[in-house]
Amino acid sequence: MITKSDIEPGRIKGPPVRSQVLLSGMQNVGGFIVKRVEMRQYVERQDDRLGDYSLLTVVVETDRGSVEMKYDEGFRGPDALESAASLLAKYVGLSALINRALIELLQQ
Repeated sequence: MITKSDIEPGRIKGPPVRSQVLLSGMQNVGGFIVKRVEMRQYVERQDDRLGDYSLLTVVVETDRGSVEMKYDEGFRGPDALESAASLLAKYVGLSALINRALIELLQQ
């Protein structure tokens, strides 16, 4: 099973602070069975004035492997995960994200 990531090695130092499932179930997309899409929030540091510095990633799990990709990062406020997940769900972002992950798996 292939596992790919575009996150710099050593950057993720523990489990995510929070996560949210964006899609679950079996979806056939371009010959892949997409099982699950999950957004994860890792807090890398905190600033007294700016708040949490978050790294947001998305994990796409398929029948042929999984990919974890960087989605966003920065001082995004206390609802960083929810607002990014909402943005993906409201627009065509989710399908573009899945297509990007499948391209990564095909290049293996």
